[in-house]
Amino acid sequence: MICEAVAAHAAFEGCRLSVYAKGSYANNTNVRTDSDVDISVQCHEVEYWGEAVPGARPPSPSYSGIWTPAKLRSELAAALASKFPNQVDGTGSTAFRIHSTSSRVDADVVPCFDYRYYFAGGGSRAGTKIFKASGTSLENWPAQHLENGTEKNTATGTAFKKVVRILKRTENAMVEAKVSKALASYLVECLVYNCPNPIFARSSWTDVVSGILVHVWEGLEGAEPAEESERWLEVNRCKYLFSGAQGWTRAESRAFAKSAWNYLGYKS
Repeated sequence: MICEAVAAHAAFEGCRLSVYAKGSYANNTNVRTDSDVDISVQCHEVEYWGEAVPGARPPSPSYSGIWTPAKLRSELAAALASKFPNQVDGTGSTAFRIHSTSSRVDADVVPCFDYRYYFAGGGSRAGTKIFKASGTSLENWPAQHLENGTEKNTATGTAFKKVVRILKRTENAMVEAKVSKALASYLVECLVYNCPNPIFARSSWTDVVSGILVHVWEGLEGAEPAEESERWLEVNRCKYLFSGAQGWTRAESRAFAKSAWNYLGYKS
């Protein structure tokens, strides 16, 4: 339906756009309680970029077209409002929320642009650039998220994504029982991703989940390591999991592991 909304909007005629699902729904790590779908509407008319060192990006002409962040956001708002009258909430800083009905779940629709990061030694990687309503921006790496999550799932005999869903359901149950504060769904996935593959091969789900919780508790003790190779990564492997720009902390993650251990009735 979102594809239809974009295709029917006259202002988008001739504009190269991609509409696709991302996040937990696309990566098959969503659970029923967190059933909203994240949708990207990606504009290919302009590419933003970053570089590890000055000069890493080859010179190229500056973009002079009409598709600014404000233009993309305003036209997408109009397209969605036409398709989903009185159901679109545009007050969020990043996404447009399309409210659910009896026939569909909530959807968060994010306008974004092509983005490419250039490495100091040559080469680059492609991602997306998201501009918030405030004018600030962030980079996202949905393709790498999908690829690395699939690779981890294959390497663990499909256990990785199952454990992610188990712990997301556990987190939801703990919040409902008021024994733990809410944790970002993506953080739960990243915590599980950083656990060694042999843990996932244990003989029972009880042993697998307990091993994951122990690894999170022990692995995140203390301050963030100075050695880059020892730092935990997001599933996309393009960002460190813990940094000043993130909305979560090592201590918060350890507290979740401890609360989940107790809630599930594990014994030391």
